[in-house]
Amino acid sequence: MEKYVFREASGEYSKYFEAEKLKLLDLFDDSVKIEHVGSTAIPGLGGKGIVDIVVGVESGFESFKKKLEPIGYLFREHVSSDDRLFFRKEYDEERGVRRVHVHLVTFEGNEWVNLTAFRDYLLKHPETIEAYVALKKKAVKVAQGEGEVYRDFKKEFILEVIEKELIERKKNKE
Repeated sequence: MEKYVFREASGEYSKYFEAEKLKLLDLFDDSVKIEHVGSTAIPGLGGKGIVDIVVGVESGFESFKKKLEPIGYLFREHVSSDDRLFFRKEYDEERGVRRVHVHLVTFEGNEWVNLTAFRDYLLKHPETIEAYVALKKKAVKVAQGEGEVYRDFKKEFILEVIEKELIERKKNKE
């Protein structure tokens, strides 16, 4: 299985998200916020076939971590930080979804804001989706399977999109 490829968008992504969200809600109380983020949250975008889910909590990462691991989520320490615990769960690639990533973050903290801002801007700006699709396809070719190269290639674009959304949010509050 090649890790960095570009798959066309699939209706399966939202179905996987909804199924995983129900499983996560069964584990946690009502205080958590769960949203679909990343490329598969954007209709028509496509990507690597990974469903990214952000789980926002008020506090207590460790207690949530202990609940995720028994249901098949693998904690990935090397891509986690003090602000985000990162987990992944493998899935059946034949249905178009390779895996699910859970980003356990502080609700309305920087990680939450950035993940949701990127998604929200793309949902409102179809012209930006087209530019991002082109960038992702080019990133796959340039990276040749190297994750760090792939992420670095997209980083500036992502940061610019987040900044645009944060400016829009600020204007809407005024």
